[in-house]
Amino acid sequence: MKPAVVVAAVALALSACGTRAPDAMLPVQAEAIGAQRVPMLVATTRNPLPDPGVLFGGERSTRVSFQRIDVSVPPTHRVGEVEWPDTSPGDPARHFVTLRSEPLEEAGLRDTVREMIRKSGQRRVLVFVHGYNNQFDDAVFRFAQIKHDSAAPGVAILFTWPSRGRLLAYPYDRESATYSRGALERLLNGLAAEPSVGEINVLAHSMGNWVTLEALRQQAIRKGRVPEKIRNVMLAAPDVDIDVARTQVLDLGPRRPKITLFVSQDDRALAFSRLFWGSAVQLGAIDPEAEPYRTALARANITAVDLTRINSGDPLHHATFAESPDVVRSIGARLATGQAVGHEQSLGEGIGLVVGGAARSIGAAATAAASIPAAAVDPASRRNLEDNFKSILPGLTDRQQGVATD
Repeated sequence: MKPAVVVAAVALALSACGTRAPDAMLPVQAEAIGAQRVPMLVATTRNPLPDPGVLFGGERSTRVSFQRIDVSVPPTHRVGEVEWPDTSPGDPARHFVTLRSEPLEEAGLRDTVREMIRKSGQRRVLVFVHGYNNQFDDAVFRFAQIKHDSAAPGVAILFTWPSRGRLLAYPYDRESATYSRGALERLLNGLAAEPSVGEINVLAHSMGNWVTLEALRQQAIRKGRVPEKIRNVMLAAPDVDIDVARTQVLDLGPRRPKITLFVSQDDRALAFSRLFWGSAVQLGAIDPEAEPYRTALARANITAVDLTRINSGDPLHHATFAESPDVVRSIGARLATGQAVGHEQSLGEGIGLVVGGAARSIGAAATAAASIPAAAVDPASRRNLEDNFKSILPGLTDRQQGVATD
């Protein structure tokens, strides 16, 4: 794909964002009949802000902060979407809104994990690591949607690193991801050491895969292996150079968690990343049926799902999974029964998951925009991108933009 076409495609896809309330983290007092409360815990390396409606910014902090946040999902919610409040305060009958927000110390986080496990009877934890171009509220509301739509059991913990939420801050975001790997490692170590926690599942998207693989790699190097409690690692559209990813996975050692990889060869966001870095290919854009990838995946016992030809509402093909109610529910159901994702049977008849290899989605998958639960690539998070791209390619025509998204 030509550079101008890649940039045009990303510009067009990311420019469509609606009006959105700027203080979505400010708790509302009212609850709506039929709304569902989603409690989550947050660990972040972002800088704290004095504004209670924002809480955390996109700059780096020298310390990790912790927060308890409860989000209300409206009764009119459509699976796979985040209904953002367009006014302040949001309407809990129509919007995702914050019901509760309180800071925690690290010891308070552990106490809350134990209390949530005691009340739910579920000893599982789902840790989500968002991708590039996400502000704090983006990550919070998207993870609330993931947890709600998947009905994944156990405690929801968001690890959010300092993304500025701007397209042209890509280099800063990448360095922030690296900056945060030690904090994620410590969070995972603490969860693994907690007796009340029986199983940890990790879901990462886009650049969040870099943070995740680096944290797991550090665990394996320091401890001799990734903690046994970390059972599933789900890598969605990983924005990681293929050669770097290979060494990261090898460093996890033979007793690594079950890894499930979701790829798309027509992922335009990863094409932009490849253009930016000059990489040969990003892990999330490989053809898992082609050599040498097929053999390498089989040897590493990595399950790959190819989403290339799946139709979805995402013109970048980077967040296909955000449009996939069927797979959100399927993954949640497998986690609920304690099965490794992709371990023996497919996530669903139409997904075509193959253990230790790869399968192209066929049949029913054509109508199920298949992937991991909806991640943090929400159009509303992409605020100022159209102007940024116009400054890069001021002469770009509408026709060129149309070709870019075909």
